Amino acid sequence: MTGEADLTLLREGEIAVEGRMPYSSNGTFLVRVTLEGAEELAVYKPVRGERPLWDFPSGLARREVAAYELSVALGWDLVPATVLRDGPAGEGSVQRFIDADFSEHYFTLREDEAYDHAFRRLCAFDLVANSADRKGGHCLIDSDGHIWAIDNGLSFHHEFKVRTVIWDYAGEPLPDDVGAGLSALVAEGLPETLAALLDPFERDAVLTRAGALLQTGSLPHDRSGQRYPWPLV
Repeated sequence: MTGEADLTLLREGEIAVEGRMPYSSNGTFLVRVTLEGAEELAVYKPVRGERPLWDFPSGLARREVAAYELSVALGWDLVPATVLRDGPAGEGSVQRFIDADFSEHYFTLREDEAYDHAFRRLCAFDLVANSADRKGGHCLIDSDGHIWAIDNGLSFHHEFKVRTVIWDYAGEPLPDDVGAGLSALVAEGLPETLAALLDPFERDAVLTRAGALLQTGSLPHDRSGQRYPWPLV
């Protein structure tokens, strides 16, 4: 879990750009964040580096942060600590860099049952967050064997746009902790830290999707066979 000291470092630390991240469609930079002797690598995505999209409003950086806040609200620890702040190229998201084995991704990790529970959580998370671009390569494993979900900018649209590679658990009952997280979210509503990042239609849609998943009681199906991102990894 992320501590308050880690968040303070990301929010307040001095940012130095190390270089541009390869294979990114938007401006994405590896940065070093330092504060009072502490330092951490992070991924900085400035709003001004976003390519315009016809089907998503601008401000994907806010959605990156919203994904982290949703993960916290649900208690699932799926998204690395992410904050919205000013940086060398203006406002953007700053997310803790995951030192992962980048040869691994969803399709390789799926072969090991040890990660099934994390992927069941992520399956439910992506439906509630309305993740429209969950590629296999957006699932990372760190040195402690923890699964992380990155690249969450294409999410939280008020229209249903789910596109994900994680359909292997379709029809399975919701795990108890997944149901508990969803129940708390629906009962208590979105925390202010999350609600402030979304517009009213998007806020209502998050709770509607969470409630529908609870009512269904099982992990979602793609009955159309078309709700996949491209490329898959």
